[in-house]
Amino acid sequence: MKLTQIKSSVIIIFLLVGSFAVAQTEIKSKVTDFMSMLPIENASVYVQNTTIGTITNADGKFVLLVPKAFEKDTIIISSIGFKSYKTTIDQFDNSLDILLEEDIASLDEILIVAENRPKTGNDIVIRALERLENNLPEQPYLQKGFLRHKERNKKQFKWLVESAITLYDDSSYVTGGADNLKINVDQVRKSYDLRDVDSLFSYSMYLKYNANVNLKPKNLRRDTIAKSSLIKSIKWNDTRVNGLENLFKGKLNLVRNSKSPKALLGDDVLKTHQFKLDTILVDNERKIYKIKIDKGENFAGLNTEGIYNEGYIAEGWIYIYWDNFSIKKIEYQLRAGSDAQKNRSKTLFDTQINHKLVISYMEYQDKMYPNYIYYETPKLVNVGYKPTGKINKEEEALFNKEERFYYTVQEILFTEIIQDPEAIEAALQQDWDPDIFSVKPYNKLFWDNYNTLLESEEDEKLIKDLTKRSSLFKQ
Repeated sequence: MKLTQIKSSVIIIFLLVGSFAVAQTEIKSKVTDFMSMLPIENASVYVQNTTIGTITNADGKFVLLVPKAFEKDTIIISSIGFKSYKTTIDQFDNSLDILLEEDIASLDEILIVAENRPKTGNDIVIRALERLENNLPEQPYLQKGFLRHKERNKKQFKWLVESAITLYDDSSYVTGGADNLKINVDQVRKSYDLRDVDSLFSYSMYLKYNANVNLKPKNLRRDTIAKSSLIKSIKWNDTRVNGLENLFKGKLNLVRNSKSPKALLGDDVLKTHQFKLDTILVDNERKIYKIKIDKGENFAGLNTEGIYNEGYIAEGWIYIYWDNFSIKKIEYQLRAGSDAQKNRSKTLFDTQINHKLVISYMEYQDKMYPNYIYYETPKLVNVGYKPTGKINKEEEALFNKEERFYYTVQEILFTEIIQDPEAIEAALQQDWDPDIFSVKPYNKLFWDNYNTLLESEEDEKLIKDLTKRSSLFKQ
């Protein structure tokens, strides 16, 4: 059997069985800017010609488990605007930091190219959207990944869920078939739900959509509602707002769903966005456009059922490869723009940024696959609860901004791609469940052999604090 066949067999067995113990090499280090000596966040770390990889955390650190079959292969560490670092896995030194040097192309090059190339930010983005049919996968595939779901206020984590997930995509970008995406939660390690169970907003919405009872939060009293009912309503609202299906099938999956009705990057993209060419950088020895995302003449919106999610201004950056116009990375946020949205956001969330999104892509066999997703959104908590008379310290804390205003962060790292038709068909025959809030047994062997996102030092401290209040890994 050829080495490439052995490697493929190792990957497929590991991905489908999950807890199968494959001999692995652990590589870890810290990636730093050579000039400033500051850590480089979200640098890509991957095995060349594979999709085995990870990214660096906020401290520039990473850990990656690589099957022994790949120990003679090349590991690449790259970040947009820097020269890449390359070495073989068996020569990698875990004791040394990785220093990346700046690498910037000249913006003037765009003016002297003889071929007919787009020269404005708007034209470059439109060309990239037109090329999606060529640059996105054409055949169905599975992706294995890791999800970290955090709910917190400014002081502490209130809830933490970590899951191993599988994404199925039948590659129906051309038809805009968002319904042809499937997500399954394979394994879970999580904390108990430690949030204050007092969101009357969630309960009122739950009654409205599930029992056809329309009550305002101000007309409800917490002491008359069973705690179990409140918990049920909160989890229902979590799934409705922060469920994985909403993220992958909705408008915020900007590139994949750009042909869906009223997509953010759809036919009317230049009415709600403007794109301005900033400079040309280098990513792993390839020139890449850095383009600023700015507001258009109209507001953007998500049209979320039961939630006023309109009246936004789009902001951020988009990075597009010079050679084939494939989209490498999008940093995107929706800021309150209309008077109604500004007032709502300030009152309910104490922030004007309602949605913050980062999506990066990996190139594999000349196609672009999602690699990393970061999604942050504020959360409604304590809505409708107003104390009367004298209040104690616990109630007073509910109105402290650091305590009251919550936000949710979802990070997803995709580590493997499966294209084998038989493996895909076998997976599709299984039951699929996208609920990240459901309880599953904790499988230690599985997690010992699975690539995850390395926590930042701040997150690690908050997780330790959370474990003092509740065990993270419960059966």
